[in-house]
Amino acid sequence: MDTRQLQTLLAIEQHGGFAAAAQAINLTASAVSQQVSALEAELGVQLYDRTRRPPVLTAKGAEMLRSARQILRIVTETRASVTGGDVGGTLAFGTLRTGANSLVPQALASLQGRYPELSFRLRIGMSEELMAEVVSGQLDAALVAEHVAVPPSLRWTEVLSEPLVVITPPGTGGLAIHDLVRQVPYIRYRTQVPLARQIDTEIARLGVAPRQVVSVNTMTAVVGCVRAGLGFAIIPYVALQDSITAALDWFPFGAPPIHRRLGVVQRPTTSRAEVLSNLIAALIEHGRPRDDHD
Repeated sequence: MDTRQLQTLLAIEQHGGFAAAAQAINLTASAVSQQVSALEAELGVQLYDRTRRPPVLTAKGAEMLRSARQILRIVTETRASVTGGDVGGTLAFGTLRTGANSLVPQALASLQGRYPELSFRLRIGMSEELMAEVVSGQLDAALVAEHVAVPPSLRWTEVLSEPLVVITPPGTGGLAIHDLVRQVPYIRYRTQVPLARQIDTEIARLGVAPRQVVSVNTMTAVVGCVRAGLGFAIIPYVALQDSITAALDWFPFGAPPIHRRLGVVQRPTTSRAEVLSNLIAALIEHGRPRDDHD
């Protein structure tokens, strides 16, 4: 087994077939096929089902592909460490939607000076699917919500404990939450993500049913509805970091304020340990509350 064979496997997966991979890595299609066959013979397993057109990965092939990604990453980082070169390659990082608007991009940007040869692939999704992709090796790490069960094979590091906040439309500043619920229409964040369920639960605990005027499935749309004067909404504090929300009136939701915790999940053993440690520090720094609200 050599790194060229592993790079060929990744090229086949990335480009969707043997012929396309051959063109991308400047080999003939027969040379690509020979590399795969040699690897199969060495391992004693079939990596591709060639009865399908185009050939598709077998279960063993998918497992080998995950290992190939990790092996090539370790080789790249080891070479950089031994020769004194820069850490390179691609960091695959997942995040919740609310983290993707400002927090995660700011943290990634802060790493550019330290790792100029490193590129990033950002995957936005729900906590459960992001954690599954970290376990499988498709992602190096992910920013997820605390109250989703973390698999025992992953390590969790808290980066942010943020309050939920009430944002209000123009002309309604100063109303307490119970008055808002009675007098102002409510913009509901309605999705299957844990944050939406958490907000619904806490609204129900007020004991006063709000008059729902709009339900939407993105936080950006929730904020847009409030800015347009349609009603009030409850959002996570991290969403206030977006410039779109900067001019809105807001106050903490709950007494004491209701919080949600966000953290980074990663595999306990990873070749990206140094980079992820610095990324976590950057997320903690950029997630600190601003001192811009009386």
